[in-house]
Amino acid sequence: MRFTVTMKRNNRDMRIASDPKLMLEVGKFSQEMIRAGVVVATGGIASKGTVITAVNGDLTTTDGPYAEAKEVIAGWVVLEVKSKAEAVAIAARFMKIHQDVLGAGWEGEAEILQVFGPEDFGPTFN
Repeated sequence: MRFTVTMKRNNRDMRIASDPKLMLEVGKFSQEMIRAGVVVATGGIASKGTVITAVNGDLTTTDGPYAEAKEVIAGWVVLEVKSKAEAVAIAARFMKIHQDVLGAGWEGEAEILQVFGPEDFGPTFN
């Protein structure tokens, strides 16, 4: 089963990118997950972007950053695991690393969603 985990952090907390101890611990954890064969792909996401909105047959393009954003998606990972419970456990470990290094006041969120491929939709898509 494949799951994507996106990590969101409070937009005001800039310690994520600047704490060398956090980067060291996240790097160790990432290497462990890569060696275990559960990481399919991973990366960071820029804080600026473009949104295309479809309303009443019209398309509108808006460039960011967006001042109203209270949180920023800081990164993502695609995991190949046996179950959702395994994806949840991996994401929880990742979040715990942040709490351990940055302290109990750090706030963030990890969203875990199953990823489907053509093989999940039968012979029509294969």
